[in-house]
Amino acid sequence: MQTTRRLVIIRHAKAEPWAPSDVDRVLEERGRVEARMLGEWLAGQGVVPDAAFVSYAARTRETWAAVAGGAGWTLEPEYDGGLYGTDEEGVLDLVRGVPDDTGTVVVVGHNPTMGMVVQLLDDGEGEASESIALGTFPTSTAALFDVGVAWAQIGAMQARLRHFHVARA
Repeated sequence: MQTTRRLVIIRHAKAEPWAPSDVDRVLEERGRVEARMLGEWLAGQGVVPDAAFVSYAARTRETWAAVAGGAGWTLEPEYDGGLYGTDEEGVLDLVRGVPDDTGTVVVVGHNPTMGMVVQLLDDGEGEASESIALGTFPTSTAALFDVGVAWAQIGAMQARLRHFHVARA
């Protein structure tokens, strides 16, 4: 029996423009509200992660906390320093390392990488494929994919984009 696999790619919520360093930027109030709304929407889609990777930057950690709070998730994510500056292949390498019996994986990171991952994975056949425009992946956005291959095999055009949702207050 094949495990149904879902991959959720999330761009962090709206962050303050300045901090002592980029990695220290925290969410604006609007970002906290929209991240919680995104979590509520994900819960409404039946998303419950079995594994999660979150960039170690302050804004992505806060986004995870607000999304998880809105969704009612209790999973402790893996905070990954590599997600802060990696490219789309680095993101996919993380996902490829997930045990094959894992059902749902969530990744919370930064643009332009998150948007590039979505573009790369989309097979063009999903209900939401027409929702994404090249190069756009706003803050507080989630892309939900069905993955029909083993996690270790995920790559270009290997997932079906079912939902693309931008949370706005």
